[in-house]
Amino acid sequence: MRPRFDARLVNGPFGDPGLYVDLRHAKRALLFDLGDNAPLAPRHLLRVTHAFVSHTHMDHFVGLDRLVRICVGRHTGVHCFGPPRFVAQVEHKLAAYTWNLVHNYEQEFTLTATEVDADGATRSARFRSVNAFTREPLADGDAPAGVLLDEPGFRVRCAALDHRTPCLGFALEEATHVNVWKDRLADLGLRTGPWLATAKQAILEGRPDDEIVTARWRDGGDWTERPVALGDLKREAIRCVPGAKIAYITDVVHHADNERRIVALAGGATQLYIEAVFLDADGAHAQRKQHLTARQAGRIARLCGARDVTPFHFSPRYTGREAELLAELQDELQ
Repeated sequence: MRPRFDARLVNGPFGDPGLYVDLRHAKRALLFDLGDNAPLAPRHLLRVTHAFVSHTHMDHFVGLDRLVRICVGRHTGVHCFGPPRFVAQVEHKLAAYTWNLVHNYEQEFTLTATEVDADGATRSARFRSVNAFTREPLADGDAPAGVLLDEPGFRVRCAALDHRTPCLGFALEEATHVNVWKDRLADLGLRTGPWLATAKQAILEGRPDDEIVTARWRDGGDWTERPVALGDLKREAIRCVPGAKIAYITDVVHHADNERRIVALAGGATQLYIEAVFLDADGAHAQRKQHLTARQAGRIARLCGARDVTPFHFSPRYTGREAELLAELQDELQ
């Protein structure tokens, strides 16, 4: 079974940071950072239900405007997360526009903004098109262990990192990966079909083994139905293994505390997206700019035990020298 996540960088390694994650079969997507998102077609942005912003430097936040522009009148709502002061910054962005005609849209659009501090305390507000995006405060909360979004099939966690301003790193973790062995399913006298989605979801939710699901498939022109216990499926035809884990790390200075926090967040990642802005020869410049070198990114990836590593956010000073950045990172991974 393929992972449920289809992740890709919004731009190339020299463009604005951003990661688009399509949730297979769910008709929705997650977006990490809101820089230039012009490469994403409107149909892609209309799938976004949650956006996670590392920090509000322009190359990570300018795309909120296009997201709202595409979604107003066509989408029910998006929930955005960011670092301290994020709610006020969203408010100011929305207040910069005139919304006197927005009531003409039949579809109401709600933008919810949540900021999280280093201690996990959260503050939220919502901005509704029906109210011309006037700020409506919501109850304060918290994000225990950095968990921002927790659903039966996956969760998103964050860690507070240092970029001379608070910057969030993120990890998207699939709860379990449900593999179906078709030959063993046949041994039970069952065939594949849409019913398996229901069974998998029940297993992801931890439903009891004695719960019955109805296996239903078309046999020739007729439908066949058979009741089957979840426990029998798990014992004979289904195996649950650790799910995919995608980590997204950008705009951090290299020091021991950042390294520790990143490893705690991204450890065991199946896919690590990590900035590699400068070559190690320019390490002093990287330190002044509060960014990682390719060698430092490789070291962190190695400490995380990441299975696959995708570096990005290359400085334009290395245009035409991408191979050098990649080679330096790979050298440190060995």
